[in-house]
Formats: sequence, structure tokens, C-alpha cells
Amino acid sequence: MGFRRRVTRKQPPAPPAPPPVPAGPPAALVLDALGRKCPIPIIMLAERIREVQLGQIIAVQADDVAARTDIPAWCRMKSQTFVREEALPQGGWAFHVRRDY
Repeated sequence: MGFRRRVTRKQPPAPPAPPPVPAGPPAALVLDALGRKCPIPIIMLAERIREVQLGQIIAVQADDVAARTDIPAWCRMKSQTFVREEALPQGGWAFHVRRDY
């Protein structure tokens, strides 16, 4: 008894994935703290958050791992809303904060 060889057909390549669409409103102000260690990103945020109107978003770009916990903690302590964390293509993250007061 002989075995038949199974013929497999190549699948066409999948189309490229669309670029990710940021969730939520765009930032009214973007602070570049890339390359700076904490607490500098938080100090920059605290100094400049009043430049945006109530309800607007300020984004802090940082690549220090400590910012991932420090910025949400600062938002809780200062009664501001941490909206989201977004990965940056060049490395690091953009932390979106809504000014509540």
C-alpha cells in the first residue's frame, strides 16, 4: 500500500496591518521628556499642566521606565485623570493626562 503525497497550496501574503489609531482625543500640548530620568517628566508635567484648558489633554513623552508608574501615581495624588499610555514608534511612551482642575 502506497501513500499519496499531500499537496499544500501557498496562502497569499496577508495585507499589511493599518497603523494604530490613537484612542481618544488628541493632546493639546505635548511635552518631550525623552532621555530624561524621573522625576523630570513629572516636574515638566506639573509646571506646564496649567497651559491647557480644563478638560484638555496633555501628553508627556518619556522613555524612563519609572514614568510608567510615577505619572499615573502623580495623577491620583493631584486629582487629574490619567487617560492612557501609548507606545511610541521610536521607543518610550506617551502618557496622556486630562486636566481636571
